Amino acid sequence: MASVQMASVPLVMRIMASSYSIAERAGRIIRKVMSLGKLGIVEKGKDDFQTEADRSAQRCITASLSKQYRNVTIIGEETLDPDIKTPEDWIELSYAEDILFRKHPTEFGNVKAEDIVIWVDPLDGTAEYTKGMLEHVTVLIGVAVQGKAVGGVIHQPFYNYKVPGAPLGRTIWGIVGIGSFGMTISAPPTTERVVTTTRLRPSALNTACVEAMNPAKVIYAGGCGYKTLLVIEGAANAYIHGSAGVSKWDTCAPEAVLHAAGGSLSDLYGSRLLYDADVKSGNTRGILATTCHHDWYLSRVPDSVKNALHS
Repeated sequence: MASVQMASVPLVMRIMASSYSIAERAGRIIRKVMSLGKLGIVEKGKDDFQTEADRSAQRCITASLSKQYRNVTIIGEETLDPDIKTPEDWIELSYAEDILFRKHPTEFGNVKAEDIVIWVDPLDGTAEYTKGMLEHVTVLIGVAVQGKAVGGVIHQPFYNYKVPGAPLGRTIWGIVGIGSFGMTISAPPTTERVVTTTRLRPSALNTACVEAMNPAKVIYAGGCGYKTLLVIEGAANAYIHGSAGVSKWDTCAPEAVLHAAGGSLSDLYGSRLLYDADVKSGNTRGILATTCHHDWYLSRVPDSVKNALHS
């Protein structure tokens, strides 16, 4: 691709076009690790797992991004051994041209490398991955500018894995001010209220928060990326996490995709999340994601939950 042509493309758009291709490369690595059956599971904490797929996918993503965007801050979930070299064939340098040359917000032209932080969850839904619940698994690459999530890639490496003959995997992306693509954006249920929440980390606070919404149905699922897609694609009215335990690398990409699709993601107090390089990685005030009626769900959050999270 001509360098003159590339020079005219804002940095945010270049990073997003790269991230699309990189997420798909990471997805192929994740599928290969699963097919070989050598997961190399490490328990980082209670119900917090890391596998060889997590480690390999993060090496692929961070090495690929770092090679192209040396002055951009990249924060990944996994702590990796710096002495292990990333294989050259894992480094993805291609661009998704459909993203690269999209009409974009004019303010992107003023964004500098130091304004950007890329938040990476190489394998969201690791516990589900180890149990073969593969539809929950996503690769998340989120792009924040001056602390705001503006772009996200959500790759599902095992999408359609239960459908014989269907194409395996799909990649969803969104940029605030442009839109979200790669999936069908659907209205939420109208005849009953459906809430999705964590499958792995139930707590009294989370239960109280979910029950306060008076749902007719609760979908217990893994992975922030997967649960956010349930909301965007109309399977659930709201995604609620009524306790701490979700991190910035979990939420940056989903928030950007959801926002670009017309939805909202905030903490349980209604405040937006911050994604600057120096913020704490944990989201300690809960999560609420919706495509509509966001204020109604916020109004239903029990004071007992807010007080407990605040303390």
